[in-house]
Amino acid sequence: MDADEARGTGRAVAPRPSSALTPPAQALPAQGVASTRLAARLQRAHAVADLRGLAARRLPKAVFDFIDGGAEDERTLRDNVEAFDAWMLMPRVGVDVGTRDLSCAILGARSSLPVMMAPTGLAGFFWPDGEVAGARAAARAGIPYCLSTNSVGSIEHVAKGAPDGERWFQLYFLRDRDWMQALLRRAAAARYRVLCLTVDLAVQGRRERDLRNAFTMPLRPRLSTAFDLARRPGWLAGVARSRLGFGNFEVAGPGFTSVAQHVASLFDPSANWDDIARIRESWRGPMALKGLLHPADAERAVALGIEAVIVSNHGGRQLDDVPAAIEALPDVAAAVAGRAEVILDGGVRRGTDVIKALALGATACSLGRPFLWGLAAGGTEGVARTIEIFRSELDNAMTLLGTPALKDIARDHVRARRGRW
Repeated sequence: MDADEARGTGRAVAPRPSSALTPPAQALPAQGVASTRLAARLQRAHAVADLRGLAARRLPKAVFDFIDGGAEDERTLRDNVEAFDAWMLMPRVGVDVGTRDLSCAILGARSSLPVMMAPTGLAGFFWPDGEVAGARAAARAGIPYCLSTNSVGSIEHVAKGAPDGERWFQLYFLRDRDWMQALLRRAAAARYRVLCLTVDLAVQGRRERDLRNAFTMPLRPRLSTAFDLARRPGWLAGVARSRLGFGNFEVAGPGFTSVAQHVASLFDPSANWDDIARIRESWRGPMALKGLLHPADAERAVALGIEAVIVSNHGGRQLDDVPAAIEALPDVAAAVAGRAEVILDGGVRRGTDVIKALALGATACSLGRPFLWGLAAGGTEGVARTIEIFRSELDNAMTLLGTPALKDIARDHVRARRGRW
């Protein structure tokens, strides 16, 4: 380990003796050297943006664009992040902040932070066994992990690989309702406690980066991308030892499949509120409805007995030119009026973003891209670094804001920036 790596990991390094008996550096196992270098790189990532940079260097452009891109002109994608700037924090002084409590309850289970890992498709394409890697990091940190219907690892595989911790399962409406019910039974049998039903993917949005890159899973070999792939040996090695596919759809045939083709062939655009009600009746645990922006939809969800609504525009990947999640949050929270929990999904990049969301009515925030950037940068340890960064930023901000516990964060801790709202 060199001096820079020692500083990055915080480990003390003794002076190297000059004895001829000292084993040469090259005698160390290659895997151990690689792990040490990875740990040092992750420790030098001091913000989520740094993890994004690491992910961009490790992934082929087409794969990174799949994570990073949005629909059409990507205005909503940008707004999700930039809309947080419309709010300023208003600290209070004279408050004892000697100890802080960052924990909260999310749908009846204690979480060490007011954040959860969002359901994100194809995590196993970005890092070998990526869903298990993410679930393990979340369990270790004591926060919820939500598995996507479009995961590479199946429901059962992820439950076996990460048996501890709080697990949720995210479901889309499928044309084959028997298969959909089978997924629900499998999730319940594998002890996923919460169902997250996503309702904003009737069809896939026009994600033009994916269209230009001809993105498929697995990647179809193309002469135009051969050089880019050759520059990512670490990612290629991981893909070579992975069994890629949509793990919960083993009935699908082999080959190169775009996500748009997958959605068009299996997902049901005809689903309505009656179908949502039937899912609510069939799932016996807590349930969250994801993909809501309109307060009237939130009210309807509460009327069905749904315990949480997730304010989300699918990370700007579906319909462009819709409100940023943080812009829609106050009206949704007012409509719910405490009858259900409200989770914000979209644009959260800092601990201060989490505070703003809580002050505007959210119970917790859902992390999508930050989770995937950490995963792509370093697997389980990369996700752990993502969580660690949020924990550190949130603790620092709460101390300076004068709010020793999450329950102390109130509406008067944020103020609209003049000239913006």
